Amino acid sequence: MLRVGLTGGTGAGKTTVASRLRDLGAIVIDADALAREVVAPGSEGLAAVVEEFGAGVLSGDGALDRPALAALVFADAGRRQVLERITHPRIAARTAEIMVAAAQDAIIVHDVPLLVEKHMGAGYHLVIVVTADAQTRVRRLVRSRGMDEDDAWSRVRAQATDDERRAAADVLLDNRGEPDAVLADVDRVWHERLVPFEANMRGRRPAEGPAPDLSDAALVQRLSERLLRAADVPGAWVDVQGDGLRLHLPEGLDPEEVDDASGRVEAAGFPMCEEPRGTGWRHDAVYRSADPGCVATVRMRA
Repeated sequence: MLRVGLTGGTGAGKTTVASRLRDLGAIVIDADALAREVVAPGSEGLAAVVEEFGAGVLSGDGALDRPALAALVFADAGRRQVLERITHPRIAARTAEIMVAAAQDAIIVHDVPLLVEKHMGAGYHLVIVVTADAQTRVRRLVRSRGMDEDDAWSRVRAQATDDERRAAADVLLDNRGEPDAVLADVDRVWHERLVPFEANMRGRRPAEGPAPDLSDAALVQRLSERLLRAADVPGAWVDVQGDGLRLHLPEGLDPEEVDDASGRVEAAGFPMCEEPRGTGWRHDAVYRSADPGCVATVRMRA
C-alpha cells in the first residue's frame, strides 16, 4: 500500500483536498477525527484524561469539554505533554488498525495538521502540502469559521512557515484560487503520480523518468530522511554521488542485517533495480524510486 501524508496550514483548504482524494478512492485517515474518537464518551481515553485533569474537563452531558481542557494545557508545555502521552498512543493504535484492515493495493492518505511541525514526513512514501498565502487563509477563517481577525492571524502565525511547508512537500498544491483549480490539480496528482506509484510498489518495479535535480537541498533532505528511517541502522548516512544518492551502512553488519535493511528500503518505495555483483548479499545494490514524480537512484554500500 502507498502511505501519503497530507497537511496544510489552517484555512489553506486541506479538507477540500482530502475530500477529493476520498472520492477518487483513497482511504483518508483524519488525525483530528481520531483525536476526538479516542476521548469520546465512555472511552478509556476520556477516563484517563479525567483521572489526570479532573472532572472539570467534562461538559454537562459527560463529553469532553475541549475549551476547558485547552485552558489547562495551552500555555503549559508540561501539562500538554501529559495530555499527549494519553492521546497519542491511542491515536497511533487506531491509525494502525485502519492501515492493517486496508487492502494491499490501497492508497492511504493520512490527514495530519501538524505533520510539518512534528517532522513526520519521513514516515510516508510521499507528502502533499496544501498551501495558500496568509492573507487568504485569514480571510477564509474569518468568513467560514466566524473567527475574530486577530485570533485568525494568531493561529496562522503559530504554525509552520510557508518555507518550512515547501521544504517538506513532495507535492505542493496551491489553493489560493477557486476550488475547481485545486481539484483539477488533485485529480492530476492522483492519476499521474499516486496510482502509478502504488502500482510500481506493489509490482516491485522502479518508475521510469529523468533523474531528479539533486542540487535541490530540500529534496535531498527529504529523500535522505526517508532512506535513513527505512534502513533503520544506527550510524548510517546518505550523501550525493553523481546523479544519485548513496546510502552508507556502517562496518560490522552481517549479511542478514544488510538484507533486512535492503528489504526496508524497498518497502519505503525504492525497489532494487540492480543486484549486487559477486557478493551474494545486498552490498552495493542499486535501488530506484517507484515514484514517477521523483525517480531517484540509490546505491547502498555496507
